[in-house]
Amino acid sequence: MKKSLLLILGLALGLTSCQKDEDNPFLITANQVGPVHRDIKINKLDSLFAGDSLVKQKSGAREFRAVNEIKVFEKGGKPLMVLEPLQEFDSTSTIGYIRVLDARYKTKTGLNTQSTFKDIVEDYNISRIENTLNAAVVFLDEINAYITIDKKELPADLRYDTDSKIRASQIPDDAKIKYFMIYWD
Repeated sequence: MKKSLLLILGLALGLTSCQKDEDNPFLITANQVGPVHRDIKINKLDSLFAGDSLVKQKSGAREFRAVNEIKVFEKGGKPLMVLEPLQEFDSTSTIGYIRVLDARYKTKTGLNTQSTFKDIVEDYNISRIENTLNAAVVFLDEINAYITIDKKELPADLRYDTDSKIRASQIPDDAKIKYFMIYWD
């Protein structure tokens, strides 16, 4: 009798903890950032963010204008995220990239825009690190993300060198995240 009761209690706790993750409006996973899911179409964003403001940046000649990026602001003006469509000239396109701006958006392990490199190393496998002109770009394939760390956060010998391979051990634990990007293709 005690074993059955413990089993039922364990299952109930397991189900409620899973449900809390799904109900989190700021959860980042490999297939979602808050309310934005991998398969959402650009033309459905107005209804998805009905209580927020969307600002669509346009480019190109007047007759060929297309949405290049969509900035999402909370009521009151706080920026939440920047969305880029996979196909620029197609309003039925899905999202290709999301730049997370608000620190409330976080992964199950708590990784967000205010995290440090130590937080990344402790909770994720780094797929690769790219050395660019102004940043080290850290790829986390398990959550379809890349994190940009400004080269100002790196040791002096790496700041002006774009040819060297940057290793995780060379990035200081307290290096701050400059950009937190989610990519879907």
